[in-house]
Amino acid sequence: MNTNMSPKWKLRKNLPSYRLVQTALPAQSLAYILTIIFFLSVLILLYVPWQQTTMGFGRVVAYAPLDRQQVIESPISGRVVKWHVHEGTRVKKGDPIIDISDNDPNFINRIREEKNALLQRLEAARSREDNIRSRILSLRSSMGSAVNAADSRRMMAKDRVRASEQAVDAAKAALKTANLNLDRQKQLWEKGLTSKRTLELAELDHTNAETGLDRAKAAYDAAVKEERALNSDTGKVQQDAEASINDAKASLASAQSEVARVLEDLPKLEARLSRQENQEIFAPRDGIIMRILVNPDTQQVKEGDGVAILVPDAEDKAVELFISGNDIPLVGEGRKVRLQFQGYPVLQISGWPETAVGTFGGVVKLVDITDNGSGNFRVLVVPDRDDRQWPSSRYLRQGVRAKGWIFLNRVSVGYELWRRFNDFPPNLPMDDPEMKSLLDENGGGDKGK
Repeated sequence: MNTNMSPKWKLRKNLPSYRLVQTALPAQSLAYILTIIFFLSVLILLYVPWQQTTMGFGRVVAYAPLDRQQVIESPISGRVVKWHVHEGTRVKKGDPIIDISDNDPNFINRIREEKNALLQRLEAARSREDNIRSRILSLRSSMGSAVNAADSRRMMAKDRVRASEQAVDAAKAALKTANLNLDRQKQLWEKGLTSKRTLELAELDHTNAETGLDRAKAAYDAAVKEERALNSDTGKVQQDAEASINDAKASLASAQSEVARVLEDLPKLEARLSRQENQEIFAPRDGIIMRILVNPDTQQVKEGDGVAILVPDAEDKAVELFISGNDIPLVGEGRKVRLQFQGYPVLQISGWPETAVGTFGGVVKLVDITDNGSGNFRVLVVPDRDDRQWPSSRYLRQGVRAKGWIFLNRVSVGYELWRRFNDFPPNLPMDDPEMKSLLDENGGGDKGK
């Protein structure tokens, strides 16, 4: 008996059933080789380049907001009378879509009468304004004439005062002369050198001179009082004229206010009239009527209610994708995008875009500065001119669902797996000035040197 046999060989020799459940040597070798290949593949994949992407879902829209789906609204309240289109009808700009009739058939006529009355008010207010302006000019002219006349009377009174003053001086001189003559005649009378008659005449002249002085003084006082009165009258004339002018100006302001009120009410009335007259709604742009929102016959609509949905013809297409805020720091204008449109078969491996089949190229044109309320950000993607053209409008209609992969950074497969397992965001660009500043503050800049 060979004592050098291993326990394994002893079991095979003594237990035939054990030999039946053992793996064949070629299979064991193959398993070892596959295991080694698996681990080598994993090690190799850890260093294989990987294109980081962030995926978003969205839809096809028109690039210009005016070319996007829009609701045609009713400009007035009324009743639907006639439809000129049906769902799917292609319309040109200005084509009739629907006729609406007001519930009151005489409403337009009443608005027109109200407008005519308002225009008459405007004409009367403007006429009153012109008349008041003419009155102000006349008052100013008459005020000048009245003030000039009052000044002339005042100057005449001043001349009379001056003349009365001279008359008083003359009367004083005459009285002085009469006094001298009376004294001389008295002396001569006492000496017997003159007659009684001459003395009496001298006394009469003296009395006349005193009377003349009193009369001159009275005339002077009257002239002074007249001058004062005329000075006051001149001020009163000017104040009365200015009061009349101010009253006319107040009337002018009232007329101007009336004109302003009418001019304020007139556009509103014209807008109401224009809306009421616009009882036929026309297509605002070329496009297709997608939906009719009201019943074709006699349905009541209010002002501002939607009557139809128009999808305008748009050549410039875009895709709006919604991206998670976890990846949004690296999404910026100019990033490349691969797009899959609903209904097109596609093969896409996000990490190796070179192998993509059935996708179309795009470029990020706009990233919203705020989310949509759910933590996702809207990204607007336009066609990449360096890639193949997107499908025509016949196949790529507005609203078609789309899926997009926005290219971020190139990393290794190992790093990408580690990032995804830990739910970390993609690498932030280290050449960003804000990142450099943050690293310098935390000491990262020194470590990197």
